[in-house]
Amino acid sequence: MSVFKYEKDADGIVTVTMDMTGPVNAMNQEYREAMAQTIERLENEEGLSGVVLASAKKVFFAGGDLNDLLAAKKGDEALFMDELHNTKDQLRRLEKLPVPVVAAINGAALGGGYEICLCCNHRVAWDDKGVIVGLPEVSLGLLPGGGGVVRLTNLLGLQAALPYLLEGTRVKAADAKEQGLVDELVATREELVPAAKAWILSQKDNADAAVQPWDRKGFKIPGGNASHPAVAQLITVMPAMLRQKTRGLLPAPEEILDCAVNAARLDFDTALRVESRGLAYLVTTPVAKNMISTFFFGMNRLNGGASRPDGIEPRAVKKVGVLGAGMMGQGIAYVSAMAGIEVVLKDVSLEAAEKGKAYSEGLLAKRVGRGKMSEAQKADILGLIQPSADNADLKGCDLIIEAVFENIELKHKITRETEPCLSEDGVWGSNTSTLPITQLAEASSKPENFIGIHFFSPVDKMPLIEIICGEKTSDETLARAFDYARQIRKTPIVVNDSLGFFTSRTFGTYLDEGVRMLREGAHPVQIDSLGKAVGMPVGPLAVYDEVSLELTRKAQQTWKAMGVEDQHTDASVTREVVATMVEEHGRGGRHHGGGFYEYSDDGSKRIWPGLFDLYYQEGTHIPEQDMKDRMLFRQVIESLKCLQEGVLRNVDDGNIGSIMGIGAPAWTGGFIQFVNTYGVQNFVDRCRELAATYGERFEPPAIALEKAAAGEPFA
Repeated sequence: MSVFKYEKDADGIVTVTMDMTGPVNAMNQEYREAMAQTIERLENEEGLSGVVLASAKKVFFAGGDLNDLLAAKKGDEALFMDELHNTKDQLRRLEKLPVPVVAAINGAALGGGYEICLCCNHRVAWDDKGVIVGLPEVSLGLLPGGGGVVRLTNLLGLQAALPYLLEGTRVKAADAKEQGLVDELVATREELVPAAKAWILSQKDNADAAVQPWDRKGFKIPGGNASHPAVAQLITVMPAMLRQKTRGLLPAPEEILDCAVNAARLDFDTALRVESRGLAYLVTTPVAKNMISTFFFGMNRLNGGASRPDGIEPRAVKKVGVLGAGMMGQGIAYVSAMAGIEVVLKDVSLEAAEKGKAYSEGLLAKRVGRGKMSEAQKADILGLIQPSADNADLKGCDLIIEAVFENIELKHKITRETEPCLSEDGVWGSNTSTLPITQLAEASSKPENFIGIHFFSPVDKMPLIEIICGEKTSDETLARAFDYARQIRKTPIVVNDSLGFFTSRTFGTYLDEGVRMLREGAHPVQIDSLGKAVGMPVGPLAVYDEVSLELTRKAQQTWKAMGVEDQHTDASVTREVVATMVEEHGRGGRHHGGGFYEYSDDGSKRIWPGLFDLYYQEGTHIPEQDMKDRMLFRQVIESLKCLQEGVLRNVDDGNIGSIMGIGAPAWTGGFIQFVNTYGVQNFVDRCRELAATYGERFEPPAIALEKAAAGEPFA
């Protein structure tokens, strides 16, 4: 029995309903066989007047089978090209049928799914929030290889198509209609196929209705082909603009640009072959392997609840108390209210709490201004946030999140004062970035209900939450914290207790290595430039200025008082440099008048001249590759230590956490996945080289030695 249902009506219109094995329709071998049979049948169908492509699944079509793509290896390119050619040949035959073909889009049509839609003469979409279209392959290190680059460029023109191709933008149905990605909207799912058939019948006297624009005589690409002056100018400047953005670390955007330019330069079928070569190259690169492994498979496992305890019923938070209306607290209040949760935003004064609520008002006003929200919706969300200075207002909260300064005495005091306001089985969450949860829970009367909920700044933009379990944290409490993270549309990773947990502990090694190279005499501009060259968002010295050398100094003092100083690594060099900067020279960081950098009123910055007097040694030479590897490998080694010690519970948490929480370079697929494609033995060897030259902190962890000896990847 075919997985494509074939039905012909009295008007001669065939509806092909895709209903493949499994939860979604995907571009795998089953699809290729079903599509081949269907195309052949359509080509031989007598009295055919039109074709409607529909889906029996919730998703219209999910795209390529990423298991197949992940399995592709160097040397498989010719085989891969043959398979790709067959797939594209089927789609080319579909769009060359002598009758109109219409896509009835009932759900997400992304990647290969939207490429099928582009082969149709008309696209009808259900105007529903679950219907999104786009070509997001770039986010997985790939390009749309089913004709997506070529067809979208021909449909919209090079300049208009590039943002969708290079950014992988996912577009909702209404916006897709406005932007020319779909042609027609219907209000209900049931109207889709009738609307598609109605369009076919309305085109009976229009010979062009069955011919794609690019197959019509005299067709011209919107905006002009590659020789048009405006397009030629765009082609000249785009590579440099793209290189500035990717830093040359991501091959997919450059390959996509090349294919799109060729689509504007070559005949249609030749451009399709160029596109196929581009995907055949990308699919075997380590970058694609890393990005597919983490951004698709790893992310799906995490968001699917792999780190959530089994057997505990999901439960939504109804009322949350947020203690501290500063930068973190106001952001937590905003994302909670946006999820429909009642919020009590408490600070030491009502004025401070109201100022915290004003942050949400500002963000909501921007949404209204962009047409993303009505004034009534804004008022409803603001009505959920109650600013307060009174502990009594916290009564009945099923979750309280403390978001005050990183001082254990202060946090203990607040816990004792306000924990009694929780509902009987309420959960207490500490938004701490470094302080061990087990020690913070010592002030709690119910340590089993105490958990770390570490947000990242700015809360409204950062997609990750790091959930930290103390020694006594119960599975029920973990499940409720996990559910809250999903409720406010964040991706949660779950880790065990440790100073700095996973993200702050690992990121701290990046900062420490930058400071170490500074004290060794390296040029500060070179240090930060090479940090960015690895793919980190910002150089280590610039980061220190932003997070504040002053606050770092205070945190170091807190760790010393708690007896956890140097618990994981020797931070004596950083302590010495920070003390010199803050105590001797008053350089506390950007918000304290300047730190490693000086800041001008116009927003520009330059290295503080005193830094050269203190540390720079003109004769110092550290090979650039060593500098880059030192900043990257320190973080990878620390991630592996966290896995080895059980701070990380699984590899996915480490990869997703490092990408979303630390800013690990996307090309790595996360700090642990990086080791897999670098080669575990190669990684061990390089660690030993670095250790021999720069110190024992680069010695490979035991877990890496074990994997190398067994010839196994981290999974």
